[in-house]
Amino acid sequence: MDKLSIFGLLLAFSGIIGGSLLEGGSVIVLLQGASLLIVLGGTMGAVMLQNPFKVFSKGIKMSRWAFSTPQLSQQRMIYQLSAWNNIVRRDGVLKLEDQIDEMNDPFVRKGLQLLVDNTSAEKIRNVLEVDLRTFEQFHFQSARVWESAAGYSPTIGIMGAVLGLVHVMQSLTEPSKLGAGIAIAFISTLYGVGLANLIFLPIAGKLKNIIMQQINLKEMYIDGVMMIANGENSRYLENKLQGYIC
Repeated sequence: MDKLSIFGLLLAFSGIIGGSLLEGGSVIVLLQGASLLIVLGGTMGAVMLQNPFKVFSKGIKMSRWAFSTPQLSQQRMIYQLSAWNNIVRRDGVLKLEDQIDEMNDPFVRKGLQLLVDNTSAEKIRNVLEVDLRTFEQFHFQSARVWESAAGYSPTIGIMGAVLGLVHVMQSLTEPSKLGAGIAIAFISTLYGVGLANLIFLPIAGKLKNIIMQQINLKEMYIDGVMMIANGENSRYLENKLQGYIC
């Protein structure tokens, strides 16, 4: 669980709600189910229209990464590649065949299989870089689902405010209701802008950072497998791959 993300979200909402209370506002006024339905429904509908189902579905599933970041260990990858290199130099590349089925990551499994098949380093790079480009494009597309939501949300919020004002205009004969009605109408705008800047954009940014880390790890793996295929010394392999670690 990413404690910083949770703390940041709580801090943001606490600041806004706390500031509203200090100005004499009421939490009850901020809780408007109709406004929330308009903003969330309209935003999600527009995002669905923009994206293919596969991309939209992946983007929604990836949102949990913002609060439960996938564990990526570059150092562990270096140790693993160095261990494989030692096995290959000592016992030959076919000794790695038993480890292929133990790998859960299809990308890692494919690289290991290419090594066992005695594929040249250049061909290994060509094959794995195609997978890497596909991974990069698909995951960045999926992360942009949340950027799209951040773009639509404020506009949908304004539409909600306009709808609220239309209802207010229908109550002009009852002046006592106008003030409260106008306040409620503008809650939609608040929801639209708030969701875009406090939730949608931060999630998109967090996902992009995580994807970049995953790409960095895959690039490290490609370099490591190529060095194993070229018969490089394990110390050289470790020293070069350490450069990927910030």
